[in-house]
Amino acid sequence: MKPSFSDLAIRAAPLTFVFLWSTGFIGAKFGMPYAEPMTFLTLRMAFVVAILALIVAVVRPRWPVGLEAAHSAAAGLLVHGLYLGGVFVAIGQGVPAGIAALIPGLQPILTSTIASRFLGERVTPLQWFGLAMGLIGVLLVLHDLTIIGSGSILGWIASFMSLIGITLGTLYQKHFCGPIDWRSGNLIQFGACTILFGAAAWIFETGHVIWSGEFIFAMFWLVVVMSILTIALMYWLIKRIPATRVASLFYLVPATTAVLAWLLFNERLDALSISGIVLCAAAVFIVNYRKA
Repeated sequence: MKPSFSDLAIRAAPLTFVFLWSTGFIGAKFGMPYAEPMTFLTLRMAFVVAILALIVAVVRPRWPVGLEAAHSAAAGLLVHGLYLGGVFVAIGQGVPAGIAALIPGLQPILTSTIASRFLGERVTPLQWFGLAMGLIGVLLVLHDLTIIGSGSILGWIASFMSLIGITLGTLYQKHFCGPIDWRSGNLIQFGACTILFGAAAWIFETGHVIWSGEFIFAMFWLVVVMSILTIALMYWLIKRIPATRVASLFYLVPATTAVLAWLLFNERLDALSISGIVLCAAAVFIVNYRKA
């Protein structure tokens, strides 16, 4: 029997998701020459809020009330604010796009460490082995001093802040925001981030934007394709395949981003750095592994 359209869609969707998610880092680098990071993100968040507001007005999902709204805002400031802000500042300060994807991609490793130290969760010996692998992988990636020298100190600090933001934001989202509808919840999250980025842009940046064709394309891609369609695809995948398989897709993002950055921006990594990215992906898989 020939596979149905639904079967073909499910088979193609995971790799499509990996590619689309990886382009988020490429889109950031593509638009950086035309706007400062916080100004870029303010515009992006405002456009996303406008689209989500229209979706919420049509669909009318349950609206978060009381503490739910406060929890949504707090999660958004961590997941989108600190994480995205860190990624954009890092790329704007010269950190290669592939490395800017790799560092927050270590989030499962940091999450396991926090869970072991502060939440009383047991980390298996195999997972500790994965933690050590991840550290070795990062050292391999950063062995080339030209990679370190390509970004400023601020850029590297921002890159690691993005890792902290996605880690704490994921833990917070899981603990406090489970029952909240993703559409109304995301509207609050992106709205809070619009205010955060707008304030940062007003205080620290000039607000100057060059509305070139490249900038408009990058903005369209990050707003419509990344923040709306790719997020919708992620939820579609979660409903149809096991959550662990969805999580495992993120292991492929740093390597995919590195390949795209090489093709589009001639960002080159030597064999040792590439092996470090592969080792980090394997480490994240081991740390996230659970026996059935």
